[in-house]
Amino acid sequence: MKQISVFFRLIDKFYPPVKVHAHCDVPCGLYDTAAAKMAANTVVKMVEKINALPGDEKDPQKMLEARNSFVRMVITKEQHAEICKRELLILWTDFFKSEHLEIFPQLHETFWHAAKLCSKNKQNISTEAAEELQEAVVKIEEMFQAVKAKSVK
Repeated sequence: MKQISVFFRLIDKFYPPVKVHAHCDVPCGLYDTAAAKMAANTVVKMVEKINALPGDEKDPQKMLEARNSFVRMVITKEQHAEICKRELLILWTDFFKSEHLEIFPQLHETFWHAAKLCSKNKQNISTEAAEELQEAVVKIEEMFQAVKAKSVK
């Protein structure tokens, strides 16, 4: 048994394990829109905070602090737009099935549009685009809840 342990430690030394993130493909039924909604809300909040930053700071230290805040907010906005996109794609490709197209014929278009809005929000600082993303996620949440309610009965 000790030899096996040494063997695996040796393998780990030359091929260190990497951390991976994935939603399993087991049909567990553990799907939710909460992460996408929180991410979309964060995108909106970051755009609001970015737009509220001072732009004409005379004090060099305050200007540096404003720039630092700007960079951090942009990074957060982009990360959450990506989280939103990933969560929406999981719902689109794993949760929703072909029979749901009968109930929601616009399902593919709705998800495609939301995914494009995630990308647009990574590329831009736009209150309009951020709020559009938020609305798109709410629309998807409504479809999701309708399907969940129907499948529970």
